[in-house]
Amino acid sequence: MTTTQLASNPGLRVPPASPAVAAAYFGAALAFHADVSDVAAALAADGEAGFVVLDSRSTESWDQGHVPGAVHLPTALIPEQAEQLLDKSVPVVTYCWGPGCNGATRAALALAELGYQVKEMLGGFEYWVREGFEFETWEGGEQRAADPLTAPVDADDCGC
Repeated sequence: MTTTQLASNPGLRVPPASPAVAAAYFGAALAFHADVSDVAAALAADGEAGFVVLDSRSTESWDQGHVPGAVHLPTALIPEQAEQLLDKSVPVVTYCWGPGCNGATRAALALAELGYQVKEMLGGFEYWVREGFEFETWEGGEQRAADPLTAPVDADDCGC
């Protein structure tokens, strides 16, 4: 495409990065983020998941629902309590409410500043529930049907 054609194409007004730059960017993104289904698959596998899941929301939010087996540590308490609850040799995957909330990002930053290996779970608790995974509330376990806009119908994974 010519420069004029690129400029008139809304999707390509800013040309794509070179393959090498794109590979570096996307490789880095995967080092910082974990997908909800990948986290669920690792937690469901026999043996250890290889990481701990951390819910960085308030106690009221935790009681409303959380990932089974997650550690509850609100972001504001990370500096004082992380070393009592987490092992620095075990990676941490943080989550908060969902894509519209940056609480998991703030929690991941606080943990990284303390020396933890950390990733953020994309989609947060919202997508955990929307993809049909079981969750715990103060009343016990719950599970909702998967939303067909976020998870495949009648399949174990999306194939991506």
